[in-house]
Amino acid sequence: MIAELENLPEVSFIDNITLDEIQEQMESDYQEKYESLTGKTCTLRRADPATLILYACSIQIFQALLFVDRAGKQDLLKYSYGEFLDNLAAIRGITRMEALPAVTTVRFTLSEAVSEVVVIPEGTTVTNGEIYFQTDEYAEIAAGDTSIDIPCTCQTDGAEGNGIPAGEIKILVNTLPYIKSVENIEVTSGGADIENDENLAERIYLAPSGYSVAGPDDAYKYFTMAYNQEIADVMVTSPDPAEVEIRFLMENGEIPTSTVMSGLEEYLQDNKIRPLTDHVTVLAPEQQRFDIALTYYINRSDQAKANTIQAAVQAAVDEYVKWQTYTIGRDINPSELTKRIIEAGAKRVEITFPVFTSVAPDTVARIGQKTVTYGGLEND
Repeated sequence: MIAELENLPEVSFIDNITLDEIQEQMESDYQEKYESLTGKTCTLRRADPATLILYACSIQIFQALLFVDRAGKQDLLKYSYGEFLDNLAAIRGITRMEALPAVTTVRFTLSEAVSEVVVIPEGTTVTNGEIYFQTDEYAEIAAGDTSIDIPCTCQTDGAEGNGIPAGEIKILVNTLPYIKSVENIEVTSGGADIENDENLAERIYLAPSGYSVAGPDDAYKYFTMAYNQEIADVMVTSPDPAEVEIRFLMENGEIPTSTVMSGLEEYLQDNKIRPLTDHVTVLAPEQQRFDIALTYYINRSDQAKANTIQAAVQAAVDEYVKWQTYTIGRDINPSELTKRIIEAGAKRVEITFPVFTSVAPDTVARIGQKTVTYGGLEND
């Protein structure tokens, strides 16, 4: 969830009442009413039939209150989910994005140059043996040429078509004359499952910026995220007047492929998105490498749970790498790494790398070598 929503105060439509408080209040009300009707003192014991009945009723009442609390929160963007969030989105003319197919570029190569045009029909199918792609357009290999690169789309919607390495899609399903080989020249990417709640909530939050015709940062960010729900982070910069550069990362911090970038650039040329005077360029972020080399120690008093702490430290380092590399323009910050390792249970940590390094707004940090050493137990 975006920071603006996370930082909003927590709310409760039932004043944070607990089950214990309801049970105590019901017992108190029962005793007071009994005394007012009979004039006799009433003290409920835990095993009294009346107590058991009140406890059973209190659970149902508390459950009803939880439904009331949830119902109220579904009108708030911070808490809304599922169909409730879809209805909030509809107020701003937004709908949840459906699953999208992966895309790539496939090179068709002839066995040798021929003196005639070789036709590659639209819809020609290629595969790696499991996932099938089809060419997006009619194409021709000109006489005398030996190859052509054609954009292709996966025939299965969703993220499962992503991540096929270059050269793995090499089976031509259709029979075409003169074709010697086919292969994807870039990793497949751009496939996306149906939009999740977190991404939809962020688009709802950014939607008002999309109403502007002046091209503000958030408007370009909104439209970029609306292109593909696998887009996880967007950085918009303007190096010169009327020049707009958009850099973005896919899910899990992946660098976008040229096919996805060209598709986004074409999408942003829509006159309803791009102000007339803006020249928009879509680029991949620059990359800045950093290494991790550290040694950490555990208090001797924590010896019994040393194995658990070691696993927690490894997980903390992995989470730090995600934090550091999934956001464009985030400075390389070893203090964040120290904080996470200490929170995982370590006594102290000696970090050789990384050192603090400023990262340019158009650059993303990329992990290089990672060496995490356990230094042993130390006196508290």
